Amino acid sequence: MTDRTGTLQRIGRLLERRLPMIVVSPLFAASLFFVYGFIVWTAYISLTKSGVMPVYEFDGLAQYVRLWSTPRWYVAIENLFVFSALFIGISMAIGIFLAVLLDQRVRAEGVIRTIYLYPMALSFIVTGTVWKWILNPGLGVERLMREAGFESFTFDWLVNSDMAIYTVVIAAVWQSSGYAMALFLAGLRSVDDEVLKAAAIDGAGPWRTYTGIILPMLRPVFLSTVIILAHLAIKSFDLVIALTGGGPGYATDMPATFMYSFAFQRSELGVAAASATMMLMTICAIIVPYLYSELRKTGE
Repeated sequence: MTDRTGTLQRIGRLLERRLPMIVVSPLFAASLFFVYGFIVWTAYISLTKSGVMPVYEFDGLAQYVRLWSTPRWYVAIENLFVFSALFIGISMAIGIFLAVLLDQRVRAEGVIRTIYLYPMALSFIVTGTVWKWILNPGLGVERLMREAGFESFTFDWLVNSDMAIYTVVIAAVWQSSGYAMALFLAGLRSVDDEVLKAAAIDGAGPWRTYTGIILPMLRPVFLSTVIILAHLAIKSFDLVIALTGGGPGYATDMPATFMYSFAFQRSELGVAAASATMMLMTICAIIVPYLYSELRKTGE
């Protein structure tokens, strides 16, 4: 009886130690298969002759040659650079400005912070749909201004192939600048008060204190914000689909919408897989050096 009790106790202790692994393992296995498994599958499909359906006959880099021979891909890449530069730059500038304002311990800070962060709680589909109404020449800003008496006012960026990409920038900045503000505000609140007191004793004004002392100390926050916003920019799909649908024509195509179009509308699965692999390589080129630097700091 004693041996049996001891055995049951050992089994109980073993299960107690292994319980976290038992609970997590199905989720880990599913993630391994549905995320990393399909990443490997997509990379392999990009090296085959796949068209409407997957074909597993190896074809080398032919799909990548086709991809980089497609003018529409160059439009998507150009749009990505324009969108990323403006989106990241403006979002960070607004985020820093709002964070500095809130760092002054203003009244009703909680309410103001919530208002700034509210757009981030919306999905990009909702944001795109709302801004599509606002920027529509027949429904939004242009019509409102003309009804107000400004008959010559024109704001047709949404239907102008040369300016449509900037409407995507407007909507994305509106949604993400509050998130950048939250990151910078957290960084500002982590600065030691002794630093501020020392700057005040030295006679540094608010402008010099922030630009010469505090903001340079937030270099990790700047880097993290750039990484997060760049990741959002590269993966932009639902916002573009909801706002412009990639048009007019394919004037606002991004790599993500290019991939969707070639996979599900033009039935060129190999080219779509090649574009998805290029997106993955771009994200890795941004994130891997960041992770390496962070792990290296942790190791030190």
